[in-house]
Amino acid sequence: MAYTFPDNAWLQKFKDKLNSDEYYARIARKWEGDIMFNIESGGPLIAPVQLYFDLWHGACRNAFVVDQETPFDSKPAFILNASYDNFVRVLKGDLDPMQAMATRKLRVQGSMTYMMRNIPVVLDFVRCAREIDATFLA
Repeated sequence: MAYTFPDNAWLQKFKDKLNSDEYYARIARKWEGDIMFNIESGGPLIAPVQLYFDLWHGACRNAFVVDQETPFDSKPAFILNASYDNFVRVLKGDLDPMQAMATRKLRVQGSMTYMMRNIPVVLDFVRCAREIDATFLA
């Protein structure tokens, strides 16, 4: 079954993948920090979407689509901002996530030092996302 990115069903499938993937659990065992994806509207995405991931020591403790009507009071350790098209390009494998960060197609707020020290974790997080059977808005 294909899940449409970035809806809640896709997000929950991704959370389940992170929590069931032994390699991700091992490689991310020291990761501490939550992440917010700010997906900018444009192209086929009518309104912006925010996806939140609570990542801790190789597990995804929580993941949800932030409801625009309910304030989100927490400040995630990392906020990744990009257009819908650039997130899709990363998920399809057409854009390397590290290259996207270096060229600011994917803008990162948070400790770049921590992110760079944990490149294998970042890349495996993306690998898990790419393994979700996904469809994309047209």
